[in-house]
Amino acid sequence: MDQTATGAEQTLAAEAQRSTKRKTPRIVRSLLQNKLALFGVVMLFLIVVAAVGAPVLAPHNPRAGVLIDSKKPPVWAANGSSEYLLGTDALGRDVLSRVLYGARISLIVGIVAVVIAGVIGIALGLISGFYGGKVDDIIMRFADIQLAVPFILLAIAILAVLGQGLDKIILTLGISGWVTYGRVVRGQVISWREKDFVEAARAIGARNGSIMFKHILPNTFASIIVIASFAVASTILAEASLSFLGLGVPPDVPTWGGMVAAGRDYIITGQWWIYTFPGIAIMLTVLSINVVGDWLRDFLDPRLRL
Repeated sequence: MDQTATGAEQTLAAEAQRSTKRKTPRIVRSLLQNKLALFGVVMLFLIVVAAVGAPVLAPHNPRAGVLIDSKKPPVWAANGSSEYLLGTDALGRDVLSRVLYGARISLIVGIVAVVIAGVIGIALGLISGFYGGKVDDIIMRFADIQLAVPFILLAIAILAVLGQGLDKIILTLGISGWVTYGRVVRGQVISWREKDFVEAARAIGARNGSIMFKHILPNTFASIIVIASFAVASTILAEASLSFLGLGVPPDVPTWGGMVAAGRDYIITGQWWIYTFPGIAIMLTVLSINVVGDWLRDFLDPRLRL
């Protein structure tokens, strides 16, 4: 009897476990099974919270400095002050506050620029792949020309004309990032446009625009999501690089790249905290986005589904 009861309990427990698994969304199960991706999602959540809550979380005004407190070390170092947990820069500005506000700039630039690049690239990729012929040749040759020009040279040329500013750097990164979307979407459209369901749509009189946006475009979403996730990381790095070179937003605006650039003059003198903490912020953000992008690529790939 005891063995029978034990077997029945095990069967009920197994059934309950299977029922719970069925109720849990597949994306959640996949995320929980991938510890590295889970770390990336948690880290991104914390970065977003820091960016959104910067006005509340930042202990000081990120643009205002006290010269008498210039180059104070972090709180745990010798001569550190509890008033400045991560120390101050050469102008006496709180490093922690500037790192928190810098997260806002990086995320805004990364997300908005990727949206602009995605809209341009997806539209041109759809048109190029669907119509082919001379339209395809013109768009793809234009893409080849843009790829032939080094990004930094293109950015310098655009910013030299438009000037400094957050909107200018977003527009620059958005315009220069459409090619990847365009090429990938074009290739997928070419493979999808001859499928039976597209021919059926043509047979019932569907217009080209309807076929492209209602029938073909949804089949490219998986690739677009993966490209966008990696593009956010590369765009954040590009913004940091431009700010490092002094081509981004004005110097008084807190950006991670600008903070690293401001701290390079103090590498020899030992004020390591001025450039280290914004550098760590860039590293963690880009690493987290890339890890999540890897997980999304595997999750959305039907060949890897069990």
